[in-house]
Amino acid sequence: MPKIVDHEKQRQLVAEAVWRIIRREGMEGATVRRIAEEAGVSPGSLRHYFGTQSELLAFSMSLVSERVKERIARLEFTGEPLEDAEKLLHEFLPLDEEKRAEMEVWMAFTIKALSDTTLYELSSRVYAEMKMAVSLIIDTLIEKGLAREEIDRDAQIEILYSLLDGLALHGIMQPDHVNAEAMKNSIGYYLRTICR
Repeated sequence: MPKIVDHEKQRQLVAEAVWRIIRREGMEGATVRRIAEEAGVSPGSLRHYFGTQSELLAFSMSLVSERVKERIARLEFTGEPLEDAEKLLHEFLPLDEEKRAEMEVWMAFTIKALSDTTLYELSSRVYAEMKMAVSLIIDTLIEKGLAREEIDRDAQIEILYSLLDGLALHGIMQPDHVNAEAMKNSIGYYLRTICR
């Protein structure tokens, strides 16, 4: 009887191999030959799952985003707006090893996106989704009457969006200085400053 292969699972395993290579060797190490070797498949088999290297990288990049979305979908919110806001924002930060790996890979893809239009479009879409989540948080705090009346909604969305990006970058570049506790404290401090 022929072996049944779960193609989607195999594509994810290949994408995870891409992540491991990028974390160890950087984006320049993510060649078709190295990826195939890391994934334990032949280069020809790799081409069966992904037509081009750009397609493979785009799938690997989108898998990062999908994993974050899946975690957010599983969150149990309390109904307490500030607590729930912190819980949601923490999903975008490298607070543990899994999130750190995703963030390292995401940053490498984001830099590669400057010269790859396929990755750029994907990166722009994911950042727009993250900005929507940030907007939802600011809007909820305003609607619930928790935010200070004088805050500028649009400015606060940009500030929080930038804060997340900055914390994520420093969290992977300077983990001894910007550790999980520091990132959580920064998010909590920011939210308290815009609330009554």
